[in-house]
Amino acid sequence: MNSMVAVITSTVFAATPLIYAALGETVTEKAGMLNLGVEGMMLVGAVTGFAVGIKTGSLTLGLIAAAIAGIAMSLIFAVLTLSLQTNQVATGLALTLFGIGFSAFVGHDYAGMPIPSLPDLHLPGLTDLPVIGPLLFNYDVMVYLCIPLIFAVQWFLTRSHAGLKMRAIGESPSVAHSIGYPVLAVRYYAVMFGGASAGLAGAYLSLAQTPMWVEGMTAGKGWIALALVVFGTWKPLRVVLGALLFGGVTVMQLHAQGFGFSIPSEFLSMLPYVATIVVLVLICRNPKTILLNQPASLGRNFHPTA
Repeated sequence: MNSMVAVITSTVFAATPLIYAALGETVTEKAGMLNLGVEGMMLVGAVTGFAVGIKTGSLTLGLIAAAIAGIAMSLIFAVLTLSLQTNQVATGLALTLFGIGFSAFVGHDYAGMPIPSLPDLHLPGLTDLPVIGPLLFNYDVMVYLCIPLIFAVQWFLTRSHAGLKMRAIGESPSVAHSIGYPVLAVRYYAVMFGGASAGLAGAYLSLAQTPMWVEGMTAGKGWIALALVVFGTWKPLRVVLGALLFGGVTVMQLHAQGFGFSIPSEFLSMLPYVATIVVLVLICRNPKTILLNQPASLGRNFHPTA
């Protein structure tokens, strides 16, 4: 029982940064913007949050700084693709490469330095309950903030007037512009939200999961977050379920040998990425599955005429 509790709680911890990054990208793509720079934004968020946390001694300020850094990175993408009309795919890839190099440069002096991890919230009378306590009431604040974020994004995209307007822009920006919707402004906001979420996801890695800065510590999680958006067919709740699934695969590679499975560690390290490829191949076998919820203008530039 203790082993199962450990696996489940570890899965939640592993899925948390994926949930933040994937939900942010879901909102971005619903507006018709394909930002492939999630990995770079996560890395910049990770190093910024760690540096500010070290300098100020406040992990809260570190998280805020990480979100701001993610927004700043996303604005680079937004200005290039929305104002200067560059190709979204190429710009997103360039943003990732920039983020990898920039984070390595900024984090050079912080490599290997320890920092206190985000503390788990202790709820008297609940955290100490057998089984239920560790399963539900023994996480840090970022894990619990995921819950309102999930439902807020779900409500925003399906129930709010602003969310419906954004989805209309993602489907047909030209039509949305013709009836008076501010296409570029909405897309700017969507990209910035995705950047803030990616920055927080990166900071969670450096301040909670592995409380230190290590160059390239995202290890492809930004790409997995991008795959999760497709896996969840652009629906927030499905995206979250996918994040938990991939979090479980990541955790199993750590626990498999402890359970007595004699599997080479190199193969176990491949599991999350193999699972990503397999899932995408299975989903993409039926184009209707993808096209059902994919924004029609995803990845296409739009510039309003006078």
